[in-house]
Amino acid sequence: MTGRPRAILAAAALPLAVILLLAGCSSGGTPAAKALPAAKSFTLKELDQPGRQISLAAYAGKPVIINFFASWCTPCQKETPLLAKFYQSSHGKVVIIGVDANDQSGPAEKFVRTSGVRYPVAVDPFPAKTTTSYGVFALPQTFFLNARHRIVKKIIGGVTLTQLTKGVALMDTRNTSLAAGAQGQG
Repeated sequence: MTGRPRAILAAAALPLAVILLLAGCSSGGTPAAKALPAAKSFTLKELDQPGRQISLAAYAGKPVIINFFASWCTPCQKETPLLAKFYQSSHGKVVIIGVDANDQSGPAEKFVRTSGVRYPVAVDPFPAKTTTSYGVFALPQTFFLNARHRIVKKIIGGVTLTQLTKGVALMDTRNTSLAAGAQGQG
């Protein structure tokens, strides 16, 4: 009978070993590092600037916040002034690109102007291919990209100041002092 309990124990341990292997654990029990997804590259027309374009590639090597919004979106109406204030208080240390999705140019331009937006805003007209390529099906959504343009954080719904500062801290360690300094603003 001594051999039988060992065989049962070995048989019970085999499924656990398979589960750990499939879960990406090493012999030390540490999960394998997951690669951060790459942000989709885009080039779109700039809102209210005929002939000018905004390209993610133009910000190569810099962390970027991309905010998908529309003037008709109620949560966007609440978060956009906060984003504008955050951008202005960062004094150029944070790159923000707004992407206006499925909107009419007149209301979008008025909305951006009255919200105090000073960061670049791109237009993604119907059928909003760039917005769709990011998997955005509800607005607003905000993506935090590191300097290699890998997505380090995604916020679905209206972003808060706390989420902005935590997201910026994840983007690039060079922005940690900015994130800590912005904590006091509201």
